[in-house]
Amino acid sequence: MSDIISTFLLVFAAAFPIVDPIGGSMIFFSMTGRASFSLRRRMAGRVAFYSFLFLIGSLYIGAYVLSFFGISLAVLRVAGGLVVAAAGWKMLHDAAATPDPGDAGIASGLPSGLSDAEFMRKTFYPLTMPLTTGPGTVAVLIALGTGRPARTDAMQDWHFFLGALGAIVALSITIFICYAGAGLIRRVLGAAGTEVVVRLMAFILLCIGVQILWTGVHDLAGMLTVR
Repeated sequence: MSDIISTFLLVFAAAFPIVDPIGGSMIFFSMTGRASFSLRRRMAGRVAFYSFLFLIGSLYIGAYVLSFFGISLAVLRVAGGLVVAAAGWKMLHDAAATPDPGDAGIASGLPSGLSDAEFMRKTFYPLTMPLTTGPGTVAVLIALGTGRPARTDAMQDWHFFLGALGAIVALSITIFICYAGAGLIRRVLGAAGTEVVVRLMAFILLCIGVQILWTGVHDLAGMLTVR
């Protein structure tokens, strides 16, 4: 049981700051502010479902995809770290606050007169990928997946599966709650509070990107030393 809990905490703590459902909910609201509450709730459920599939796929088959294309984990960490750090840097230095609902269509680049069906078609791209789960998430989940116990230890592998699955389910539920309640979160935080939260998460994202990048560079340097 302790192994399952440890895996749950490891996966959830590693993925949560990168997925950033709280900060993402503010962007989600800016892109869907003109949709009805019931439609935003349906969209939030669809985004959470797609995110669940994306996270599971990255964790369990991402390493095999890398192997197929001949990409090493160290290179993935360097590339993913650069992407995450760049995203954090951009968010941190973005001078504009989160847009108001009245400017949602213009701010997001989406037409203001979208039908319900057209709004729903946006749930995978761009709302799930890359807004909610992007390259940084892939890098972290693949790194966690490659570090899971070897298949020879069936019990530990089963514990890892349960713990990781629980963490991804919990993260997907968190995404749904934050996105479905994005309007309420913004009203509670206010314009200033929203900007503080977004910028704080941006700084954490920048730090995570630098850490991933540093780990990748360290691994590559170690490979050169061995040779």
